[in-house]
Amino acid sequence: MIFRRVSVWLAVGGFVLTLMTLWGANHKMVPPPPTEPPPTSPYASTVAAAGIIEAVNENVRIAPPVSGLVTTVFVIVGDRVSKGDPLFQLDDRDLRAELNTKTDALPSAAAKIAEQDIHLQDVQDQLRRLQAVKDRRAVSEDDVKRKWHEVEAAKRSLIRARADLQLARAQRDEVEANLKRLTVRAPRDGTILQVNLRAGEYAMVNAADPLLLLGDTDTLQVRADIDEVNAPQVVPGSPAIAYLKGYTDKAIPLTFDRIEPYIVPKRSLTGDNRERVDTRVLQVIYQFEKPSFPVYVGQQVDVYIESAGEPVMGGPPSGIGSPISGTSTQEPQGTP
Repeated sequence: MIFRRVSVWLAVGGFVLTLMTLWGANHKMVPPPPTEPPPTSPYASTVAAAGIIEAVNENVRIAPPVSGLVTTVFVIVGDRVSKGDPLFQLDDRDLRAELNTKTDALPSAAAKIAEQDIHLQDVQDQLRRLQAVKDRRAVSEDDVKRKWHEVEAAKRSLIRARADLQLARAQRDEVEANLKRLTVRAPRDGTILQVNLRAGEYAMVNAADPLLLLGDTDTLQVRADIDEVNAPQVVPGSPAIAYLKGYTDKAIPLTFDRIEPYIVPKRSLTGDNRERVDTRVLQVIYQFEKPSFPVYVGQQVDVYIESAGEPVMGGPPSGIGSPISGTSTQEPQGTP
């Protein structure tokens, strides 16, 4: 009897456990996200390229004139600055002390000039009195010559004193110029894109990363890297279109700006400008008006350029982060 009751309860428990398992599985199942279709080219013959958005006229990597301790940072990311606006200040205490020393030396040098001028007038008067004596027996010719030499020496001393004053002023001006250099200013109008230093840090002249990154974000451009095997397919004025990575419905019409005629080693668009791969690329610059959706400097895009000749087949386009560097030219329905 007891065995039957236990069997019944075990059967009921198994049935309940099965129902709970099925209910949990139904609630945990999440439909997969819709697959984003790849971008397509609007041109009959296309060269595909990897591009990156950058500020017009490229970005300015701000560096200090000398290595030193940062005392003040005047800007933050996103600030609009004009040419000549201060960006950051280096420690200038030693130069200010030197400037005070050079400035305090100027009155002494000026007094030296006045002293030599008075001495020159004195010996000139003595020489005139000696030369005015008519009786040569009262004044020897040797005394006259000696006094003449004293006058000439006094003239040279006055010239040297004036030169010393000019040198002291030049040294003061040099210290002032070096002092002004410690306030790093904006070389042109733009927007602060990066700030990689703080007050109290030591700024190095040859730092790997820029202390400040300045760019004009009012007008943006796309720098497209085209594999050198496809370079002959692109001619100046070729129309192009760009798509943001992962957004095939957000097309950006591009306006041709220029071709940089020097083929350069390809740089991987990972943010590290020193990283390179074993291929060379032709860089084509396109400008564009800001679209209705947000775009940012440094953002990666897929670029399609109308080809001037027959497409070159042979492999996938060299997209951003592609493990291999194949041809970038494709048929109209190709994908980057």
